[in-house]
Parts: sequence; C-alpha cells; structure tokens
Amino acid sequence: MSQTVAELLDEAAHVPIAGWDFTWGWGSGRVSATPLPWDFTALAADALRAATSALDMGTGGGEFLDKFPVLPARMVATESWPPNVPVAARRLARRGVPVIQSAGAVDNAFQRDGAGDRLPFSDAAFDVILSRHEAFAAAEVARVLAPRGRFLTQQAGSAPDQFHALLGLRAPRRPAMDLDLLVGQAVRAGLTVEDAQVARETVRFADVGALAWYLRMIPWAVPGFDLATHRAALESAATRDLVVYQERYLLVSRR
Repeated sequence: MSQTVAELLDEAAHVPIAGWDFTWGWGSGRVSATPLPWDFTALAADALRAATSALDMGTGGGEFLDKFPVLPARMVATESWPPNVPVAARRLARRGVPVIQSAGAVDNAFQRDGAGDRLPFSDAAFDVILSRHEAFAAAEVARVLAPRGRFLTQQAGSAPDQFHALLGLRAPRRPAMDLDLLVGQAVRAGLTVEDAQVARETVRFADVGALAWYLRMIPWAVPGFDLATHRAALESAATRDLVVYQERYLLVSRR
C-alpha cells in the first residue's frame, strides 16, 4: 500500500541525521543520480596510496574517508560543521585519524583573490589534499601542500536554485559558479592544473519524503529549511516531477 504524502513527510522528519551518511535515501533507491564521467573515489584512492601524509577537508561524519582500506601513515581530517565533528572523530578514531574542527572557507563563488580562511597546518604539510564538496581557499591549499603535492576536489554547482523552485521559493541571488572560476583560483595560487572537467548530474527523488530528508541532510541548499515550516511547500511539490539538475566539477592540480 502506498504511503500518503503526510506519512512520507512524517517518516522523513524522524530519520536520524548524523554525519554525512546518505544511506537512507541512496541505499534504498529513493534518491538516484546519473553517473559522472569520472570516479572521484577511485582518483582519491590512487592518490592516497602514493602519499605519506594527507588531509581530507570537510570530512562530514568521516564516511567517505573510512571507505578507503589503505590510508597514508599521517592522515588528518577537518570538519567545519560542529555537529559532525564528534561523529567523524568517533568513526575515524579506530583508523588513527584525528579530526580537527576548522572553519570552512567561504563558498568559492563568493571568494575574492587573497589567502582566504587559514588552514590550521604548517607550510608544506601534506602530499595530498582532498576536498569533496568542501569550499577551499586555493592559496591556503597551495601553502599546506608539499612540493609536487596533489590537490583533488569535486565541487557542486547550481542545484540549490532548483530546490528553491521545487518548493515555490525565490532563490537568493548569488555569483555564478563555474569551472573557469575554480581553475582560475587554482592557477592564481600557483597550482598547476592537471585535469579539469564539468558534467551535469540528474538527481531524482522517488517521493517527497526523500526530498524532505535530503534537504534535512544538506540544510545549506535551502537556508533556513525546516520540515515543519516548509511542510505546505513540500505537500505542493509532491505533485511535481522531483528532479534537479546540477553541475559537478572535477579539479586535479599539483603544486
């Protein structure tokens, strides 16, 4: 028997939210996405295997980093969202990976040239730096990379505007985010770009409960999102095709 909209939203409201674990939606098939032309996990695994020291920026709950069977002898993670820090620390403690709470950089689309937010590490500290959907200040990344060190990042693009549209809300005005911006920031910081790609990803939600859960997981997509506050908007969205299209960017560079 199919669930009603009310039941779907009530279910989504009670799903535990901890860390960066998307299993509830993605594992059940209630959220799906078209594959990207690159495999960031495989690229990161190759880089980590060749490194003696590495940093994972914006580790969330440590779920992504914990996937890798082999980590460098010196592996460190940072996380900017306070509720995620103890979740990541517990998960990664058994891997010997310290988790440091560190303020995240301003979104790349809003950054001006300059050093940006300072990473709490010494110069040339890491062979590899990973940033999976975490904003980065390119000059700081370059500073803490060792000579010939590699920086791998995957960034997300325009989906937040489409989430607003699904809810019948006006999206806030924001600067454009594109691959040229990311490449330019890296080059100006003195990094040599080895690979830069952009692709469009289609994300589909099987029902409005899956959409509500997803927006709970990424509250910055719709600032101020709250299931109770936006319940009427979600009920209206339940009659629509729940699909968003978002750009994904890959940038691989070396100091």
